[in-house]
Amino acid sequence: MPEASGPVSRALRTAPPDQLAEAAEAVLRQTLGAVRAEVFVADYRFSGLWPVLDPDRPDGGPLRAHGVAQRCFSSQQPVLDTVDDGRCRTYLPLSVWGERLGVLMVELPDAPDAVTVASAEDAAGDLAVAMRAADRETDRYRRARRRERLSMAAEMQWDLLPGRSVRHGDVLLAGQLEPAYTVGGDHFDWSVDGERLTVTVLNGTGNGLSASLLTAVTVNAMRNARRSGGSLVEQAELASDTIFYQHRGERHVATLLLELDDRQGVVRAVDAGSPHVLRLRGGRVTPVTLEQQLPLGMFAETRYAVQEFGLEPGDRLFVVSDGVYAAEPDEQEPYGNRAMARAMRSTRLQPATEAVGTVMRELHAYHADADLRDDAVVVCLDWRGSSRSDDVVGQ
Repeated sequence: MPEASGPVSRALRTAPPDQLAEAAEAVLRQTLGAVRAEVFVADYRFSGLWPVLDPDRPDGGPLRAHGVAQRCFSSQQPVLDTVDDGRCRTYLPLSVWGERLGVLMVELPDAPDAVTVASAEDAAGDLAVAMRAADRETDRYRRARRRERLSMAAEMQWDLLPGRSVRHGDVLLAGQLEPAYTVGGDHFDWSVDGERLTVTVLNGTGNGLSASLLTAVTVNAMRNARRSGGSLVEQAELASDTIFYQHRGERHVATLLLELDDRQGVVRAVDAGSPHVLRLRGGRVTPVTLEQQLPLGMFAETRYAVQEFGLEPGDRLFVVSDGVYAAEPDEQEPYGNRAMARAMRSTRLQPATEAVGTVMRELHAYHADADLRDDAVVVCLDWRGSSRSDDVVGQ
C-alpha cells in the first residue's frame, strides 16, 4: 500500500486555504483507495464535531454527544468502525502541537492493515498543520465551528487566543472560555520557548465589548514585553502602566502570570489580584497560596514581585476565574466551596484537554444549565515530570 503522507502534504501546500478538505480527500482516494474522506471540526464549546464540507448538514447532529468520532477525538487515538458491505471507516485525530482541531474520517473498502492506518495518521497530521495555518486565511473552518452567532466581544476573545491546548515537553496545557458565544473579558494566553512555558490568565472586568477591548490591550501589552525578552515582572509592569495611562485607575484587570521551567518543575508567578490556583495531587485538591498584589492598571507605576512554587511529577494545576470559583446560582453556596473540588477530582484519569470540559460541564450543571451570570475561564496544566529533573522545589 503506498504511503499517503507525502502526496497529501504536497497537495495541501498547493491547495487554496479554503479547499484543504477537498484536496486531502482527492489524494486519499488515489493513494489509499479511499471510498471517501470527511473532515469534522470541534465547535467552540467542544459539544460536538461538525462536517467542514457541509456544516449545516443534519447528520452532523448524531456526532455531537457520543459515537466513534467522539471516541477518537477524546482518546486522540485512531478508531476503526466496520460498516455495511465490509467497508471500514477509520477515524483519526486532527491535532497539532497538542491542540485538538477535530477528526478525519477515511472510509476504506475493507479493513485496513497497520501500515495503511499509519499512513492515514500521517496524512491527518499533515492536514491538521495545514488547517492551523489556513485559519488566518479563510473563514471556512471557523464557520463550521460555530453553532450560533458570536457576539462582537466573543469574536475578539476567540481571535486573541493562542489556541485551546498545547503540548510542550512534559506539559499538557488546555483552556476553555464560557459562555463560549458571548464571553467578554476573561481570557488566557501562553507561549512556549525552549524549556520555558509562559501562561497568563485574566479575570476580566466589565461586560461586552468594553471588557473585550480592555483584555485585548492587556494581553498585547504583556505579549509586547515578553516578545522583547521581558521577564514576568516586566510583562506585568508594562501591562499595568499601559492600562493605567489609558484609564487612570478607573479600569483594572486581575491577572495571573506563570512561567514554568519544564525541566525542573519550578513555577515562577506574579499574582496581580489574580484568578484562583488549585493543585490536584494524589486525588486531593488544595489551593496554591500566593501573595496577592495589585491588579494591573489600578495605580501608576505599580511594581511587582515574583514568587516560586514547585510541582511534583503528575501534578495538575487548575486556574479558574471568579466566574467559576464564586458562581452562586439560585442562592446556593459558591461553586468553589465544594462542588468545584469534586469536579476537579473526577478528572484525575482524564487528560487536561478533557478536564477543562468536565469542570465547565459541572459548572453548567451547578447552574441547572441556565446561562452563566459571569464570564468563566478554566485553564488546566499537567506536568508529567521530567526524567532530566534532579530535584523539585516544593511548597
